Amino acid sequence: MSSDLLVDLNDDLGVDDPPSNALDLLKLSPMGDKLWPPDDSSMSKSETDISKRLGEGSHLTWDHPYYDIARHQIVEVAGDDNFGRKVIVFNACRMPPHHELDHHKLLMYLKATLDQYVESDYTLIYFHNGLTSENKPSLSWLRDAYREFDRKYKKNIKALYIVHPTMFIKTLLILFKPLISFKFGRKINYINYLSELEDIVKCEQLVIPTRVRDYDEKIRASLKASVQAQMSPPRSPPLPNQQFGVPLPMLRARRSDNEAVPLVMQDTVAFLMEQGLEIEGIFRRSANVTLVKDVQHRYNSGEEVSFSQMEDVHLAAVILKTFLRELPEPLLTYQLYNDIVNFHNVDSSSQVTAIRNMLAMLPEENYASLKFLIEFLVQVSAQSEINKMNNANLAVVFGPNLLWGQDAAMTLSAIGPINNFTRTLLDQHHKVFSP
Repeated sequence: MSSDLLVDLNDDLGVDDPPSNALDLLKLSPMGDKLWPPDDSSMSKSETDISKRLGEGSHLTWDHPYYDIARHQIVEVAGDDNFGRKVIVFNACRMPPHHELDHHKLLMYLKATLDQYVESDYTLIYFHNGLTSENKPSLSWLRDAYREFDRKYKKNIKALYIVHPTMFIKTLLILFKPLISFKFGRKINYINYLSELEDIVKCEQLVIPTRVRDYDEKIRASLKASVQAQMSPPRSPPLPNQQFGVPLPMLRARRSDNEAVPLVMQDTVAFLMEQGLEIEGIFRRSANVTLVKDVQHRYNSGEEVSFSQMEDVHLAAVILKTFLRELPEPLLTYQLYNDIVNFHNVDSSSQVTAIRNMLAMLPEENYASLKFLIEFLVQVSAQSEINKMNNANLAVVFGPNLLWGQDAAMTLSAIGPINNFTRTLLDQHHKVFSP
């Protein structure tokens, strides 16, 4: 993986000033200009059910102004990466031929999607494989698109990962070098194989198109055995004091006080209650990657962690989200998944009762931890005039960390309903958790 992308290769490639037809002259992906067969989207059953309910392949209803764009699933949102940043995915292979796609509307749809997340730190993953002469946008459109995304969108993007780059995309970046700032250029990284993404985000939470997976397997098979990437080692048993990635009942059983709320949640919430309630954008910022891994290691080794000595409020916020995201089963449990993604069908007058009935099915540790978390988030929201984190914003941040499908894949089709449920949970907390 490399971030040194905008090196001067002009002499090697014979590129001077970019001609108007430069994009048409560039070599595309190794599959050439072949047309692709229909994509099955690699969607889980739960995701497929949601898509059928909301419209084939779309999280929007058929009469929405962006429905004809959303149905192609070119743009997706896939929860958080390993550093607590929202993940936006762009699938080139899902772009239909030119005559079937309004590229201006695609740009507006992408902006509308990003508008929900650009106030937070976020990561953009671009799956390049599948871009052909049939569906590639014009050079002028790419130039206008880059200019359309002003500082509002570029400020909080922490990384752009280009998966399966070709000479086409590398040359394109050279052509755009005069337009791309040095600071933004440093955020661009090449990903040659899907396995390299695991350092950034759990691939199981991405709905990666079948053709992208097939292409990855094809290029891996062409490698010599001596240079094949190593497979991920099997998951090892939890350490005696491990806190992350451990079932809640096991964490409770280890505690001498039989406390149902995990230590990491208690520590982070206690610190944030004292230091974080008036921090603008709390839970929207990422933290130093090395520090995050160090804190996790210290917790898993049984060491005491003091956030007050680290002088970084956002570190505690990221650790709280990371703990929830790494639970073997989400806090709201797989059992409630279908009920929650269909919660929008419940009449508003019956929603509190419905939520109480759902939460009554949670294990004791899950219920206690959820109640503890929601009551804290309500305190955060009470200071929203200062910290800018109202219930709607908190739901966007925490929804994907409270629930995901059993296959862990996340798309806009699932995230919307989950966030809406979380928003209702926050709005009605005093009724939901009353005796």
